Amino acid sequence: MSSLKTTLAPWTDSTLPLLVRGYAWLPDRMRVTHGGPVRTRLLGRPAIALRGPAAVRFFYDENHISRTSALPEPVLDTLFGQGAVHTLDGAAHRARKAMFLALLKDEAGVAALADHVALQWSVAVGDWTGGRHVVLFDEAALILARSVCEWTGVRLSEEAVRQMAEDCTAMVDGFATPGARHWRARAARARQEDALAVLVRDAREGEELAGDSGTAFEAVAWHRDADGRLLDPHTAAVELLNIIRPTVAIAWFAAFAAHALHRWPAHGELLRKDADGQYARAFAHEVRRFYPFAPFVGGLAATDVTWQGETIAKDTLVLLDLYGHDHDPELWEAPYRFDPQRFVGREPGADELIPQGGGDPAHGHRCPGEDITVAVLATLAAELAALDVHVPDQDLSIPLSRVPTRPRSGFVFTTAGCDVLR
Repeated sequence: MSSLKTTLAPWTDSTLPLLVRGYAWLPDRMRVTHGGPVRTRLLGRPAIALRGPAAVRFFYDENHISRTSALPEPVLDTLFGQGAVHTLDGAAHRARKAMFLALLKDEAGVAALADHVALQWSVAVGDWTGGRHVVLFDEAALILARSVCEWTGVRLSEEAVRQMAEDCTAMVDGFATPGARHWRARAARARQEDALAVLVRDAREGEELAGDSGTAFEAVAWHRDADGRLLDPHTAAVELLNIIRPTVAIAWFAAFAAHALHRWPAHGELLRKDADGQYARAFAHEVRRFYPFAPFVGGLAATDVTWQGETIAKDTLVLLDLYGHDHDPELWEAPYRFDPQRFVGREPGADELIPQGGGDPAHGHRCPGEDITVAVLATLAAELAALDVHVPDQDLSIPLSRVPTRPRSGFVFTTAGCDVLR
């Protein structure tokens, strides 16, 4: 790859084009370099964007890329929270991450959460009668909030659960944009951090020893970091939200799954015949690959490093192109065709499918809740395929300029009639 192409206009700041183009910004730049590195500036600082399985391995090597100071304050104050595991590196990161891995990658625990979702879904379906117009995105967020709060052991009133669902969707919806959405996200995070910190303090004051019920709430409340100290109540609240908030965010994938079933109804029939759940899992993987979720992730070069002959100076912002990777024709046959058969009978490799980041979750920054996302989304896909509903005319466009995006209407349906998701 010629240095001329990889250094195309590196002095030009791309912040405004990113805000305007959204998910399409980086893939468009990558086309110019034929998938090679892209140099630019974001928020005035030098940046380089990478793509491909080798780039995934490079990016998630802590000797190359640091995350400690890479996340901008607006993202921390909305999506992840100050002091979150995402801001740590090295031994501190591994100690905190171990807590999440124990909670979120336990097969029995993952299955239990999926069962909670199925139960709450069946309760909600019972209320979707009499021709009621249902906005799937909103209903899915509430179902997921009820399920994950029950699963984590965070005991909330129905009113508080509804507020949690609203706030968690606001945190995700406002992290990547200026303006009103961003300020709603900040307010939502502050409200939930304060409420959960109170629960943590109350739990500690009421216990002489660490709880042993095995809930995620107790695991976080009594977790000791690498320095042997309990998390302060605020940080414990932040990490509880980093279990609850991503689970509620599966509502985005639920809306995408409904969109896929409506657009390509043959998949509904395959899901209804799916006795062992293999097709539902493959369908979930393909929803995560095909539809836009995170456009990229970023970190800072930990030292002066070299990538494929390109020198990357210490503290340069390094971006890993997630959306472009998952639609790269070098990696995927007909990448813009929705085809769950890609994953039937197999699980994708660690550096192959990366909508929630790449690498090894035990040692890097890959989302430890990915197993939960897949299991819950597979459950929701099967439930959606079983519905007998009418989908009225609505705006189902998915604007790539909006991050995060979803069907504009939230996917509306009514139980009156039989013209469906199938």
